[in-house]
Amino acid sequence: MTVVRDTHEAYGAVFEERGERALPRHFGRPARTHRAVRNAVGVTEHAYGVLVITGEDRREFVDNAVTNTVPDEDGRGTYALLLDPQAGIRTDMYVYEAGDRLLCFLPPETVQEVAEEWRENVFIEDVEIAEATDDFAVFGVHGPKATEKVASVLHQSGAPDAPLSFVRGEIYDHGVTVIRNDSTAGEEGFEIVVGADGASDVLDTLITRGLNAAPFGTQVWEALTLEAGTPVFPHDMQGQVPNVLGLRSALDFEKGCYVGQEVVSKVENRGQPSKCLVGLEFEGDSEAVPAVGDGLDVRVDERTVGEVTRAAWGESVEAPVAFALVNFDLEADAVTVPTEDGAREADVVELPFVVGSDRSARVPRYDD
Repeated sequence: MTVVRDTHEAYGAVFEERGERALPRHFGRPARTHRAVRNAVGVTEHAYGVLVITGEDRREFVDNAVTNTVPDEDGRGTYALLLDPQAGIRTDMYVYEAGDRLLCFLPPETVQEVAEEWRENVFIEDVEIAEATDDFAVFGVHGPKATEKVASVLHQSGAPDAPLSFVRGEIYDHGVTVIRNDSTAGEEGFEIVVGADGASDVLDTLITRGLNAAPFGTQVWEALTLEAGTPVFPHDMQGQVPNVLGLRSALDFEKGCYVGQEVVSKVENRGQPSKCLVGLEFEGDSEAVPAVGDGLDVRVDERTVGEVTRAAWGESVEAPVAFALVNFDLEADAVTVPTEDGAREADVVELPFVVGSDRSARVPRYDD
């Protein structure tokens, strides 16, 4: 559960459960909030499970397990994947080097399983793995004025410039870590990490002090990331091979990744994938977003060529939009999606749908 429920409720939050945590779904008028983020700045709480990895061998241990190179410089991070033996995605994560420890931010529903597995795989290494999800709150600041917003309330440091770098400072007399994120919403973005005891003060400060920011919830976040061409876990990613999603930002092609102590995939497949991620745009209003549920087929001339992974109302394009995994050689400009309400026609759209103040590092790339 969020450690700042009372503060969210004061701003009118309606909640939903995510990985045994209650997070705001929306604060009312999500369309207006969506536009506020695209035009100025908004603040949300991100659901992360947090692992703290310590010990002299921490970097080598985590580096051996994931698809990207773990940084060795304090204040730097990386985006990486954890794969299964068939090279399908089990989870994604951010890994940050924080002096004497690594901080790993994972989807909350995967953090316990990963922690248990990693503990079982520690043999003679000097590595300790602790779960710290309830010790922190992580707030996202997103929008073309995100840098200005952070600068207006952050003391003892300036906002970091490089993606996945961080600085330490203070907000409302509480120590915070400010991370420049990888623009998953298609806008300038930062994540503010604070201890649970200071979370309410920091959230209220982010919303009301300095440059005002609109609070928003998971409903708007899902639409923002979809518009920005950002695949997210688990909807678009779970079980997929990384090159199907074009996730170049998560891969170091020169290294291997492991399950336990066995190599399961050398991340070097630059060949043509079997499928690719594309955008679909439908006609209709916000009530016409197709319900994905257990999956919707994508068809061309009665032939199934793929599957919709998620859909949302795209406020920025004023149309229902979706992601679909389709055959890599698909050349159709339009497809049919059978739904419970009948067949729906959709245009195939190159991602991203929206180019904001920054470009998501996860926009699919299929070039060599």
